[in-house]
Amino acid sequence: MPNLINLPPFTEDGDVCVVVETPRGSRAKFDYDPKLKTFTLSKSLLTGLTYPHDWGFVPSTQADDGDPIDVMVVHDAATFPGIILTCRVIGILQIEQKHKGKTLRNDRVFAVPRDSHSEQALKDVSDLSKPIRQELEKFFKATDELEDKKLTIIGWKGPKAAVQAIKDASKSFKKNGE
Repeated sequence: MPNLINLPPFTEDGDVCVVVETPRGSRAKFDYDPKLKTFTLSKSLLTGLTYPHDWGFVPSTQADDGDPIDVMVVHDAATFPGIILTCRVIGILQIEQKHKGKTLRNDRVFAVPRDSHSEQALKDVSDLSKPIRQELEKFFKATDELEDKKLTIIGWKGPKAAVQAIKDASKSFKKNGE
């Protein structure tokens, strides 16, 4: 298996590549371990809490927290760890995270699969209803409930800000010699 961290972040057509770590409906969070080139159990979520959509990362990126940039892929299907989805970016949820006295950004990009018929109308995170966006914010806060982390929601931005965040994270990845 190739090291999924080192795949290109974008396709030739400008779509973003997403490596799925945790499929929709999972109560267990998985992380990709580049040294082992496999997926490991990161944590279990609170009882009754499951991932509302596929969760993963953009390869060849490094976000402020040192990990690849996080992505939630909004679609009705559940996939499985290790699948690569070609996606269209629809926005970003900007988040500050406090952990062990440090504050850093830990934004979440949102995307839809390029070839998904059901989500073709989603062009921007603002196309998601306000109650859905609020539920997603609460989901992210709840996923860190059992850890010593405090999330502060900064706000939602559209696709341009999300693509720029991915490009910036790609530059950080290259600069740090990953």
